[in-house]
Amino acid sequence: MEWRGEGLLLAVRRHGESAAIIEVFTAAQGRHAGVVPGGAGRRMAPVLQPGAQLALVWRARLDDHIGTFAAEPLRARAAAVMADPPALAALASVCALLAFALPERAPHPGLYAASVALLDAVAAGADWPAAYLRWERRLLEDTGYGLDLAACAVTGTAEGLAYVSPRSGRAVSRAGAGAWAARLLPLPPCLAAEVPGTAAEVLAGLATTGHFLHHRLASALGDRALPAARARLVAALAAAARRG
Repeated sequence: MEWRGEGLLLAVRRHGESAAIIEVFTAAQGRHAGVVPGGAGRRMAPVLQPGAQLALVWRARLDDHIGTFAAEPLRARAAAVMADPPALAALASVCALLAFALPERAPHPGLYAASVALLDAVAAGADWPAAYLRWERRLLEDTGYGLDLAACAVTGTAEGLAYVSPRSGRAVSRAGAGAWAARLLPLPPCLAAEVPGTAAEVLAGLATTGHFLHHRLASALGDRALPAARARLVAALAAAARRG
């Protein structure tokens, strides 16, 4: 068995004396693991950094075997964000959430493209926090827990949407919320649409996506805790907002 392609490196761990087991995310193969012979050695260790884009060849005798990877670097990202704590935290959070949430070997081509585009923006120093927030919304959609933000669940209107129901994941307008507003989650414009967002709006949106990541996605995976990398990202963004 063999396949070739390129993918995003999600995680790496040592295997034996000199090899490494890596998890990658590809458009056609989804989240896929394999052994890299010599992956813990001096030549490959700098290449096998989470967030890197790799050219991959996977081989195994049978399809259900873990198999081996030949991996060559296409694009490194970690070095570009090393001096930027929020960007480094975003890279780590994307990789950790993908490794946490995705079933093995299930293709998610749209999510793959969105993940690569986001990490390229982070590495390039673009204004990425609102895009990261919408990426979490996309992750929820691709794993079956999407938010319905098109119209108010109470009034049916698409105007004045300001909240999300923590139960249904549907949008609620200010008029429709009424006395229940304090029990609803925030819906900043940058979560509902591809528009810029202030630091406060992004953090409010992350509280909303975080609710569903924890109470829907993680709960469905056996109440596993969300990766600590996500909490570190939220803390880094909050610290940056306080500094102005």
